[in-house]
Amino acid sequence: MGDMLKNVAAVLLDNVHPFELGVVCEVFGIDRRSEGLPAYDFALVAAESFSVRAVPGFTISTPYGLDRLEDADLIAVPVGDDFHTRDFPPELLEALRRAVFRGARVLSVCVGAFVLGAAGLLDGRRCTTHWRYAAALAERYPKALVEPGVLYVDEDPLITSAGTSAGIDACLHLVRKLQGSEVANAIARRMVVPPHREGGQAQYIERPVPECREDGVREVLAWMELHLDQDLSVEQLAGQACMSPRTFARRFRQETGTTPYRWLLGQRVLFAQRLLERTDDTVEAVAARTGFPNAAALRHQFVRSLGTTPHTYRRMFRGPARL
Repeated sequence: MGDMLKNVAAVLLDNVHPFELGVVCEVFGIDRRSEGLPAYDFALVAAESFSVRAVPGFTISTPYGLDRLEDADLIAVPVGDDFHTRDFPPELLEALRRAVFRGARVLSVCVGAFVLGAAGLLDGRRCTTHWRYAAALAERYPKALVEPGVLYVDEDPLITSAGTSAGIDACLHLVRKLQGSEVANAIARRMVVPPHREGGQAQYIERPVPECREDGVREVLAWMELHLDQDLSVEQLAGQACMSPRTFARRFRQETGTTPYRWLLGQRVLFAQRLLERTDDTVEAVAARTGFPNAAALRHQFVRSLGTTPHTYRRMFRGPARL
């Protein structure tokens, strides 16, 4: 499936935000073939004029117009000023509709989701945007199924993400989905960002700079990562943190945006992905090493989380030297 992500285009509208545009450029626009990673045919595409105004007051020039979108496997739409209130070029909206119709993916960062909504692509689909604008997105596009509390939503072929760093999450998620966790993790290491984050926007709404205080949650997270193969209960984890189970569950959700059970499931699936890519372990052995009771339980969670089975995933993402 890696061959489904070769040609990537980022749409530039006036007043684009450079940081969110930079996220897309950093993930897809840097040639990392010398590190054994795939390269993407990447281009910046002007949707209005070939000299695009960027916030806060400089311009970006590109030779590519909307016709460049016709070949893209992935079209990224970064955020810009006033996207939640402005209109968008009809030619761009039609190009996005054509892209989805022919099987391309479209990924929005923050209020870039409003462009997808204007194209009618969010109708009947789950989606998200920055928490400050989620209500406006739902009001402007009432057929969209807006989920304001998540970091990103993969409603293939559309991927919508929340604020700046959630754009990184969404891009790495797509790389992981199509090209494997080893590629996504390598790019994340180069960017010095987590390859995968659990939780949602609630942690940023309630406390803009969340941090684990002297309450043991951070230490328990590290301990959990080392004991994924064990049957861990909330009571046991609370004991590690020297808290009551109720207090621990509340603190855990405050710090991570999710429950201990869901966090564990996510980490176990990630670990299973790495083992399937890098080892010759049977699926039953991978299940045991990652804390699932048997291969059937691993398979169920794999299909639920990734839309594929462990056997199929291994065939897709193992390097040729290990086949």
